[in-house]
Amino acid sequence: MNSMQAVTAPPAMSTTMATGSQDAAESIIAALRTVYDPEIPVNIYDLGLVYRVAHQGGGAVEIDMTLTAPGCPVASEIVRMVEDAVQAVGGVHTVKVRLVFEPPWDKSRMSEDVALELGLL
Repeated sequence: MNSMQAVTAPPAMSTTMATGSQDAAESIIAALRTVYDPEIPVNIYDLGLVYRVAHQGGGAVEIDMTLTAPGCPVASEIVRMVEDAVQAVGGVHTVKVRLVFEPPWDKSRMSEDVALELGLL
């Protein structure tokens, strides 16, 4: 049974931890914050592109994420960057990234700090 771990996240993002600790969740989120959208100078996590992070037993991590636009020409590159960043976290052995487009991304998903930084507040 998965248990929810509280972490600071953009709206409607879920992080579940089947095993591990709050430190593991924070390490995965820190790794996600190193991946930037090439069109917007903001990391994908604070931009609200990550919808779900599930840290399963045995070091497996599943990530559901979206893109700012479904036809993004660098979609496969962003997925690879996410896989590489999370794979580098200690205790993570496999990373599966799934691109989803429901619900569609919009500006309300980004953190308040990012909206302020981009001049949207």
